[in-house]
Amino acid sequence: MKKVFALQSDELVGRLGELLSQIPLEVMTTCDRIIDLARGRLGKLQESLYITLTDHCHFAIERQKKGIALRNVLLWEIKRLYPKEFALGQEARAIIAKRLGVELAEDEAGFIALHLVTAQLNSEMPEVMHVTRVMQEILQLVKYQLQLNYDEESLSYQRFVTHLKFFAQRMLTRTVVEDDDVSLHSAVKDNYAKAWKCAETVATHLQKQYQRSLTTEEIMFLAIHIERVRKEGR
Repeated sequence: MKKVFALQSDELVGRLGELLSQIPLEVMTTCDRIIDLARGRLGKLQESLYITLTDHCHFAIERQKKGIALRNVLLWEIKRLYPKEFALGQEARAIIAKRLGVELAEDEAGFIALHLVTAQLNSEMPEVMHVTRVMQEILQLVKYQLQLNYDEESLSYQRFVTHLKFFAQRMLTRTVVEDDDVSLHSAVKDNYAKAWKCAETVATHLQKQYQRSLTTEEIMFLAIHIERVRKEGR
């Protein structure tokens, strides 16, 4: 099998060269299969995933052979916030077991999922872990504020989670979203009063916890998504 890597960054090319000299070819080709599978399901992924996921899987396999377990403290959140990515992580475990004869723990499916989310957001692992915590905080706050029972299979919930993923990333990177459509803001505030109040509660929490003030536009979009899940969760 011949694989052509077209990496755009000189740094990535250098890192790939290091991996090729350190990691067995069968691990490289197995991770390549996993990444191809992920691209087919998730779409465009950051090219550095070839480096980061292969490196992670190599060390995960070596740890497993030595009987060293690494606990994933975000596993519960990952399963619920990134179900597609986690499912791919589970498939990756099966591929590794079949091709390499190594059974990785479920925790590793969670780590693989985080690598996929990182590649989606064009971000770094620490930031994605932070994004995951912020998402969970907001979901819990909305749930208890409005006394909701989330239907995690519903389209409204999944859209809310997707919105929170990119919202949390923008918030943590201090990327501001602004709009001056005052009439639209007022219409949402008047028609979705409970959801708007809940969104303001979220904004207050984020200001206290992360010193990040939300714009009216950001509160509006939060309120719209909150209203959708509120209707389903009553």
